[in-house]
Amino acid sequence: MPTDHTASVLSNVFGTLGAVCWSIQLLPQILLNHRRHAASGLSPTFMLCWACAGIPLGVYNIVQRFNVALQLQPQILTTLSLITWAQCQYYERKWNLRKAAGVSLAVAALMGGVEVGLVFAVDVAVKRGVDWPATLMAVLAAVFLALGVLEQYLAIWKTKSVEGVSFLFCGLDALGDLTSIVSVCFEPKLQIVALVTYALELVLWIGVFACGTYLRFFPWIRAVMSKRSAGEEAPTINAHITLHEMPSSTSVFRTPSQTDEIRFRRPGA
Repeated sequence: MPTDHTASVLSNVFGTLGAVCWSIQLLPQILLNHRRHAASGLSPTFMLCWACAGIPLGVYNIVQRFNVALQLQPQILTTLSLITWAQCQYYERKWNLRKAAGVSLAVAALMGGVEVGLVFAVDVAVKRGVDWPATLMAVLAAVFLALGVLEQYLAIWKTKSVEGVSFLFCGLDALGDLTSIVSVCFEPKLQIVALVTYALELVLWIGVFACGTYLRFFPWIRAVMSKRSAGEEAPTINAHITLHEMPSSTSVFRTPSQTDEIRFRRPGA
């Protein structure tokens, strides 16, 4: 068993990794939107749901006195999600910069005020031995986080394929969930509700990977075997995905379909 000091260090390390993973999954989308001056295909409702998820998750992690990284993680998620939401309004709904920035800052201030108020209220309840408000915060966070992943299932169900799903971004989010779970496990007091919150989203991402294996990898294997038995050249999986002038997609976890594919450009081309 690790000592208290070792457990504290491990909790902070894995909590920081979780915060980093949840940061770098949205930063590329924000930068791409800025470079392309467009956010077509992104769902502002989805971005707002993720921004909202940071409020109850932040309240829960702060009230439970988790390590600093886990307390900052929800704030990063909310901030980056709101920036992406603002880009949707600016580029797609043609809001002017002042309106997009003003509304976003007002929403951020409102969310911040709500979170601060809930932190004090829930903390008082926990100190009095009333646990259900904290549990409610964790449940709300899990619901909002799951809504984002369920959008991927909806897209897969509608198209009957995983074409366009970026498993890199899915993997980053899943890794953030996994490292957060490990961080919670090394906290002085194990919080089962927190584990369930992160584990729920992790399980949903594993399901997306399972869909990808079933709908893309297995057919490719069958095609390879069929080609080889017929003495023909085995097919390859197209891997040309670029971030240059790439059209936006349904969410930050999706890349262009093959019909929208843009190949890498050589320097000077």
